[in-house]
Amino acid sequence: MAQTSNRRGGLIEGINVTPLVDITLVLLVVFIVTAKILVTPAIPMDLPGASQSEDVQLVFAVAIERSGELALNGKPIELAALTEVAREASGKQSELRAVIQADTDVTHGRVIAILDALKVAGVARVAFGVAPRTDSGAP
Repeated sequence: MAQTSNRRGGLIEGINVTPLVDITLVLLVVFIVTAKILVTPAIPMDLPGASQSEDVQLVFAVAIERSGELALNGKPIELAALTEVAREASGKQSELRAVIQADTDVTHGRVIAILDALKVAGVARVAFGVAPRTDSGAP
């Protein structure tokens, strides 16, 4: 407790630092909590992990041409065959990833059919390949 003399304008003989310590600890807790919130990403992401093994992760590169024809890793393939190849590969590798690269003029239904075929085959991780835009305008 702060002690003062009985006279008006007397000297303070001691300072109580307890409120200062309380405020400092409260501010420390606030900074710790807000730092945790700022570090946490706003969008949950599925990031790949690194390992020391020599295993190469198999990625399916499915390309859909303007005409609707499919290519798997650069080789032409039919939709039914794509499902079978993906089923075999997902059996060998549990975290198989597929990348779909579709031409701008490909119909939405065709892309959904490819997604459905991959889902039936057991491939749950699918990404879409895009090219960077050269113009800054909206589509």
